[in-house]
Amino acid sequence: MKRQLKLWDAVMLVMGSMIGSGIFIVSSDMMRNLGSGYWLIAVWVITGIMTVAAAISYGELSSMFPKAGGQFTYITEIFGRMTGFLYGWGLFAVIQTGTIAAVAMAFGKFTAYLVPWLNDSEPIFQNGGFKITWVQILAIIVILLLTFINTKGVKNGKFLQNVFTASKILALLGIILFGFLLIKDSQWASNMSFGWNAFQDFGNEVGNNLLPTNWKSISGMALLGGLAAAMVGSVFSSVAWENVTFVSGEIKNPEKNVVKSMVLGTSAVMVLYLLVNLVYLNALDRDGIAFADKNRPAVAASEVIFGNIGTVIMAVLVMISTFGCINGLVLAGSRVYQTMAKDGLFFKSAMENNRHDVPEKSLWMQGIWASILALSGQYGDLLDMISFVIVLFYMITVFGVIYLRFKKPELERPYKTWLYPITPLLYLFIGSAFCILLMMYKPQYTWPGFLLILIGLPVYWFINRKKS
Repeated sequence: MKRQLKLWDAVMLVMGSMIGSGIFIVSSDMMRNLGSGYWLIAVWVITGIMTVAAAISYGELSSMFPKAGGQFTYITEIFGRMTGFLYGWGLFAVIQTGTIAAVAMAFGKFTAYLVPWLNDSEPIFQNGGFKITWVQILAIIVILLLTFINTKGVKNGKFLQNVFTASKILALLGIILFGFLLIKDSQWASNMSFGWNAFQDFGNEVGNNLLPTNWKSISGMALLGGLAAAMVGSVFSSVAWENVTFVSGEIKNPEKNVVKSMVLGTSAVMVLYLLVNLVYLNALDRDGIAFADKNRPAVAASEVIFGNIGTVIMAVLVMISTFGCINGLVLAGSRVYQTMAKDGLFFKSAMENNRHDVPEKSLWMQGIWASILALSGQYGDLLDMISFVIVLFYMITVFGVIYLRFKKPELERPYKTWLYPITPLLYLFIGSAFCILLMMYKPQYTWPGFLLILIGLPVYWFINRKKS
């Protein structure tokens, strides 16, 4: 691999991969679970702390193993081939490809704001509950287009990533600025009046929307369950920063630039996320956030800020955001499957570079599977447990930092985790609490993830049957 990516490119990849559609949507469900401005802010702060703590911890591993494959390489080097394969298997099966499909569908749905016939037209095909719509076709076109562009070299993908990431950062800053300057009737006081009292109202479904019913006060274990459920949204919105480790083999001075990009990128995005939620709390009342039309509080807030044109402004912003996010995910994910292929854990053809020095066949495998997930309509069900599975693998990787300190203290560490062992232990504590609470109160978010990983075991044994 040629090292063509500078620190700026790596930071743009981190931020561009993180900022997709989640920040514009998930706060509605979070508010329904907690019902207070204080708790909404608290969840984003907790998620921000754990995200940056993980990035700081990953930095030590990225300096020790500065090559393509990133997290897959770290897990394989520390815990062996089978554990590494299970991570790569989950990544290809749903984590990376399912996220690509979901973000592409978000691109299609927000495009429908500008082109209404995408929603209004009859399905292209329908058989019972299964249907193929023009929104799905648009999502697939975007996935395949960005896959094609990335097969033409890193420079093309890098250029798109930098342009679209810079555009959505500037747009978010604009929303944040005007969200405080142009609001005449601030809802801040009413949203913060509930203090640390928590409430839940999951509403009543009418048509395609939820309508408020009655807010019920919660405390104790019910509050802990609500926190875990709310964090599913904030965690999902904050993942994919590790994608920069997948392309370590193409980053200049990776021993230093990978960790810098992760820490700078995650810190900046989490600050942006927090400020955007402050705008929601300033522009909309509690019901306005929790029961925004089609779970899109960003659109509702934009309408309050800019008037009727706000819907168009937000639709364009989300289109820019999701397009850049898909590009980052497409660019980075293919490098993991290439590394797996070199280790004999994926299709051999995935390891080949084309004349532009990129893994073209790996890119197309990823793009085709992501398109199938978008076409199937089932990716949304799979995504429910992505946050849980990702946090599990984050925890395994962060634990690897501590494990290597004891197991192989003699290894050279160009960068050492800041505030070790406090930083990795902090992440492991928050991550463990999140996973345990989900298993207790939201098992539907957890057991499918375990099942997905377990399916990888017979696949691994099949792949390695000749070697054994």
